[in-house]
Amino acid sequence: MTSPTIVPCPQCKTPVRWGPDSPYRPFCSERCKLIDLGQWADEQYRVPATPDLPFDEHPD
Repeated sequence: MTSPTIVPCPQCKTPVRWGPDSPYRPFCSERCKLIDLGQWADEQYRVPATPDLPFDEHPD
């Protein structure tokens, strides 16, 4: 039998067992999950992107 995968909660770093018995994974709790969601909503996190090219400059 293999040992369970343990990951740190992205919010508070508490060890979380990765499995069906952890419904909020990778978070340790609903609270940490909602804090993270709020940070996305407040635009504290951003996904880098490249600017869009005008239609006539797109490669064929």
